[in-house]
Amino acid sequence: MGVLKVIKNRFSVRKFKDQPIEPEKLERILEAAKAAPTAKNLQPQRIFVCKSKAALAAIDSATKCRYGAPTVLAVCYDQNEVWHNPFDPTIDSGEIDASIVADEMILAAWDEGIASCWVAHFNPKKINSGLKIQEHIRPVVLIPIGYAEDGVEPALRHTESKDLDEIVHEL
Repeated sequence: MGVLKVIKNRFSVRKFKDQPIEPEKLERILEAAKAAPTAKNLQPQRIFVCKSKAALAAIDSATKCRYGAPTVLAVCYDQNEVWHNPFDPTIDSGEIDASIVADEMILAAWDEGIASCWVAHFNPKKINSGLKIQEHIRPVVLIPIGYAEDGVEPALRHTESKDLDEIVHEL
């Protein structure tokens, strides 16, 4: 499938089958994270593949948005490995790098027939404590992934988009 077709066809799934993801498909999804661009190629991303009962219980304690997925990718970044903007020291690349990595994995998953949902509604302190992640590792997004339940459809607003002239400005 072409990348634009993947982007246009992909939608957030909020109801998953209780069916594990084949290891080779999961590996290809994780390879997308490795190939994703990061600032100065520092690769501060840390991805925690949550499949065990204990890991999924930790996810469930931090959010109500797992949607029954058999696997959740907790996408984080290491604060000690980010690029810092020399013009504004309050800006670093951590969240941006992790977001790019997450999006690449979401698109790779869809190309593999694996559904996902971007979840930002979670308690990061509970993620760190529940998954026993050090404090300098910052969670950015949770990605429940798996096979979509039969009959799942995109949300009503999925196909709504602003016109290009509203979002693109040529200078």
